[in-house]
Amino acid sequence: MLITMNKVMSRNDLQDAVARLKREGKKVVFTNGCFDIIHIGHVRYLTEAKKLGDILVVGLNADSSVSRIKPGRPVNPENERAEVLSALCAVDYVSIFDEDTPYELIKTVRPDVLVKGADWDVKDIVGADLVKEVRTITFVKGVSTTEIIKRIQEKG
Repeated sequence: MLITMNKVMSRNDLQDAVARLKREGKKVVFTNGCFDIIHIGHVRYLTEAKKLGDILVVGLNADSSVSRIKPGRPVNPENERAEVLSALCAVDYVSIFDEDTPYELIKTVRPDVLVKGADWDVKDIVGADLVKEVRTITFVKGVSTTEIIKRIQEKG
């Protein structure tokens, strides 16, 4: 297990860490997703999200959550997805959640900024009612986990 795994925290440990960081005056940014096969779109998205504050927290859908949202997925198990995310320099903390949405995790973390992809309408972003600021970030066109899986299947 890599040393970056200390970035992967339970909801309670994350709540304590974020509370401490906020007392220190840090601006906390939160985003979430499945992050099943990390690609350039994810890296650019997370890098841009990190620029919106001091600390980037990523809520990661658990395997059970991913399989309900995206049948046949995930490709990679949650512990491996969490480890890969935690190895990215833009990511400060990762917390895995079982629910279909990150609402309860956002309620626990109470970030200053909530970030989602630009394919979301701000009014539809889960947790927008809990934060001061909601931002969207443009995706890299033509790059998605679904597209990568499709290309692999076509070549097989």
